[in-house]
Amino acid sequence: MGNLLPWNALITAIDYFTYLYPKKHIGKVFSVAYMSSSLLVLVVMIIWSELSKKVTFRARVNLGFTMFVFSLIVTLIIDWGWCSMEKSIVTYYIVVVCVVMCGLADGLIGGSLIGSAGKLPKKYMQAVFAGTASSGILVSLLRIITKASLPHDPHGLRTSAHFYFIVTTIILMVCIVCCSLLYKLPCMEQHYKQLEHHPPTSKTKLQDTARTIQWPALGIFIIYTVTLSIFPGFLSENINSKVLKDWYPIILITTYNIADFFGKSFSGFFMVKGIGKAVWGCVGRLVFYPVFTLCLHGPKWFRSEVFVVFLTFMLGLTNGYLTSVIMILAPKLVPPSEAEMAGIVMALFLGIGLVCGSVLGWFWII
Repeated sequence: MGNLLPWNALITAIDYFTYLYPKKHIGKVFSVAYMSSSLLVLVVMIIWSELSKKVTFRARVNLGFTMFVFSLIVTLIIDWGWCSMEKSIVTYYIVVVCVVMCGLADGLIGGSLIGSAGKLPKKYMQAVFAGTASSGILVSLLRIITKASLPHDPHGLRTSAHFYFIVTTIILMVCIVCCSLLYKLPCMEQHYKQLEHHPPTSKTKLQDTARTIQWPALGIFIIYTVTLSIFPGFLSENINSKVLKDWYPIILITTYNIADFFGKSFSGFFMVKGIGKAVWGCVGRLVFYPVFTLCLHGPKWFRSEVFVVFLTFMLGLTNGYLTSVIMILAPKLVPPSEAEMAGIVMALFLGIGLVCGSVLGWFWII
C-alpha cells in the first residue's frame, strides 16, 4: 500500500493544486514528472545489477519511504508557509520537485519489491499489487469524505489536501517499521535460505533473461501506456458532466481505483492459462483509445455519465487483472537465481509504459 499511496494522494489533491495553479496542466505535469523519475531509478537498478548485493532490500525500501515522507512534509511546509500569499511560480516548481522526489522513491521501492517478490511464490507478487491498488481506494474514500464534509472553497480544498498528506505520512512511517520486521518472518527466512546457493545474475544472463520475458515485458508496457494516457489526466481534465459537476472526476477516479483493486485481487482466484493469452489481452486494451475518443467527440450516449463510468470501470479492471497475471507469471519463466532481475526488468518496462502513457496523455489537449 505504501508504495503508491503518495502518488494517489497527489492525484486526488489535483483539484487543490489546479486551484493554486490554474494555468498549469497539473494532472499531466505530475504524471510526467513522477513517472519519468521513477523510470530513471529502475534504469539505474538494471545497469547497476550489483545494487541488490551492496545495498540490502531493507535499506533500499526504507530509504524510499524516507524520501516519500520528506517530500510530503516539504509540500505541506511550503503550502503552510505561503498560506497568506498568492502562490508563485517558485512554489509551483518546488511542488514539482517534490513530485519528482516521490517518483525516485517509487522507483526504488517498486523495483526492490517486485524484484524480491519475483523470487517468492506467486501469492506474494499478487499481494504486492493488490496492496498498491488498495492505496488508491483509501485515498479516494478520504477524498469523498472530505468533499462531502468540507465547504467547496479554497479553504476546504486546502484542508482536504493537507489531510491526505498527513494520513499518508503516518501510514508511510508505519510501513518503515513493517519493512524492518519483514525479514524476521519465518516464511521469508525459509525462502531466502533456499535461494542462497544460487549464483548471482551476470550481464550475459541478464540479456538471456530479458529475451526470455520480452513478450510479457511488451504486454506490461502496453498496459500502462494505455492506462496512463487516460488516467488520471484525461478523466480529471477532459471529461465533464453538467449533472455531477466537480464530483465527476472524483467518481471516475474512485471507480477506476475500485476496479483496479478487484482486478488485482481476482488474479488470486483465477489465473489465465498461458502468459501468451494475457499478452494478447494487453494488446486488446488498445480499443480503449477509439472508445474514449468517442466519449469526447462521439454521439450523445457515448458521452453519458453511465457509459463513461462503465468504461472507466473496465479500464481499471483490465489494468488490475492483466498487470497482476503478467507480473506473477513472468519471473517464473526464468531460473530462481534470475527471478529478481526478471522482476526488475518487468518493473522497468512497466515504468517505460507509465512515462509513454503520461506523455501521450498530452495529445488529448490537441
